[in-house]
Amino acid sequence: MRLALLASTAVLAFASSASAEEGMWTYDNFPIARANQTLGTNIDQAFLDRVRLSSVKFGGCSAGVVSGQGLVMTNNHCVATCVANLSTTQVNYAETGFTPKSREEELKCPGATAEILTDISDVTERMQKAGEGLEGQAFTQARDAEAGRIESEACGNDPKIRCQVVSLYRGGQFKLYTYRKYSDVRLAWAPEDRAATFGGDLDNFSFPRFAIDAAFIRLYEDGKPVESPTHFAWNPNKPTEGEAVFISGNPGSTQRLLTMDQLTTIRDVVLPLDQLIASELRGRLIRYSEEGEDQAFIAMDPIVGLENTYKRGRGRMAALIDPAFMARKAEQEADFRARAASSGVDPWTSLSTVQPIARELYPSMALLEGGTGLGTTSVAGGSQLFAYARTLVRGAQERAKPSDQRLPEFADSRLSGVESRLFAERPTYPELEQIRLEWWLSKTREWLTVDNPSVRTLLGKESPETLSARVVAGTTLADPAVRRALWTGGLAAVQASTDPMIQYALAIDADARAVRDAWETQVQSPTDRASEQLAAARFAAYGDAVYPDATGTLRLTYGQVEGSDVPGQRFAAFTTFAGLWDRATGAEPFAVAPKLLAAKDRIDPTAVMDMAVSTDTIGGSSGSPAINAKGEIIGANFDSTVLTQRNAYGYDRAVNRSVIVTTQAVTVALRDVYGMDHLIQELGVSR
Repeated sequence: MRLALLASTAVLAFASSASAEEGMWTYDNFPIARANQTLGTNIDQAFLDRVRLSSVKFGGCSAGVVSGQGLVMTNNHCVATCVANLSTTQVNYAETGFTPKSREEELKCPGATAEILTDISDVTERMQKAGEGLEGQAFTQARDAEAGRIESEACGNDPKIRCQVVSLYRGGQFKLYTYRKYSDVRLAWAPEDRAATFGGDLDNFSFPRFAIDAAFIRLYEDGKPVESPTHFAWNPNKPTEGEAVFISGNPGSTQRLLTMDQLTTIRDVVLPLDQLIASELRGRLIRYSEEGEDQAFIAMDPIVGLENTYKRGRGRMAALIDPAFMARKAEQEADFRARAASSGVDPWTSLSTVQPIARELYPSMALLEGGTGLGTTSVAGGSQLFAYARTLVRGAQERAKPSDQRLPEFADSRLSGVESRLFAERPTYPELEQIRLEWWLSKTREWLTVDNPSVRTLLGKESPETLSARVVAGTTLADPAVRRALWTGGLAAVQASTDPMIQYALAIDADARAVRDAWETQVQSPTDRASEQLAAARFAAYGDAVYPDATGTLRLTYGQVEGSDVPGQRFAAFTTFAGLWDRATGAEPFAVAPKLLAAKDRIDPTAVMDMAVSTDTIGGSSGSPAINAKGEIIGANFDSTVLTQRNAYGYDRAVNRSVIVTTQAVTVALRDVYGMDHLIQELGVSR
């Protein structure tokens, strides 16, 4: 009877179909019985614990421990920045692959960290009490300060542990997540980029795929590989259609619990801005990449990232303008409101009142400050040098205050992460930096208008072209020693600096802070207040079978290996190496990577490369280990279809398909293509 109740409430809880597979579940509220009934499996709490302790958060991606010596599998595109940082135009590992012959040749990824979730505890009462009786920015600041105190109390100054207060159900619950942190992460293997990105942008967000989008990193501590007795067993065999699959990863963000009015704001304001300006930056970078081999090398990774962002946004817009999809969302909201009517609480009206303000403030907030949680626009076009400057300026200003009065990203509990990113030795490319800054300045002037006071502050009497050229040419922030000296010197050193990028960040900081203050006071605070009420009403209406929106924290989802048979998306469950040879044309983007092509005669053509799975995933799930019911790893999630991008707003069993590179394909690549015999042996695979 309880099982039936769980299934029925989950269907009502914002599902877009009657599938029992919906949900990015937290590990402390995973529906074990429902999953077993749906899949015919027999997992238990011990299974969940092993999976959690074998799952890794790696930057903005996910990964899984696959040996007792700290070896971790993720996606090749998740290590692309590491590969780029370790490469030069003379030794380009993206072209050749990174194939060390022993652990001694593994190279450290600059600034990279990896984390394993060790504990979850409930801090809801403390967090909600902190905001009682407060409104506007005082409410937001009180919550942020309490989160910082909780994190500091739990973790102290231990560099090997990170604590994070996570908001779930949009304020309905708060949990303290404790992570074991590893700051020495080394690249252990990456294939040729063309092996991982075969098909390029044409095949991106689609299936069938023929990509070996996998790589290995290794966790180190005190100069030695970490001992990891809890890890996934490697399964090199061919997967089976219809078999159960669990995906354990860190999905970035979903917006399924938003109201219809909030979704309309995203459709009408957020996505159009993000899509239009991202497409222009992509165009500028493509033009730059065509200037020569060096430029193509520099622009490769940024272009791939932008193409992913653009296609993801296109898929989401398609969902929000789909009448049938939105009608289902409206029906679900009507059911919810009817169930909540007797409570006398009406958070929907409060959220509706906020929307005109959010629509007005979003462009300024996104372009000048970022961090709205609604879109993907990055400040300064993603300029690394400007990011350093803002961190140094803000960090100096905020560290002069008590921890509980700072911006939350500079609380004592989070400073070690800030320093790790700030001091990392990463290459920067002045031409790329100038393109990003110039684009950002021109787009901000275009969207906010020439007469906007903030635009006048941004540009003064200069053009985007001359200003960006000046500050990039004159800055010394590419040197980690300079950044460390400024950070250590504090506010006095930053204010005394003559570095033009630092001076520019100082000059525009007041305007950016003012926009952030307005957003937090007029949008974030009332939204958080109403969302907390909405969460309480949701629990009252549907019970604990409701899952929270994704928040970049560890989740477990499940489904089955299967293809798709809907208009615009008809395909079988598997692709093979034979399909790769058939699809290859010899011309980009369908040219097979040279080392992979050279090994053609050694490769079993029936070996499965990629598979489609009905699991509930989204951006951030990249690299997530795909696990069978025995707890063996059988692949890594690396993509989803374009129709699946509506997953941000609701799961649709008919079209949701995650794209997985199989461990069989990775085994073939390691053994038959790249000669990684020591890794094959470590994984327990016989020759």
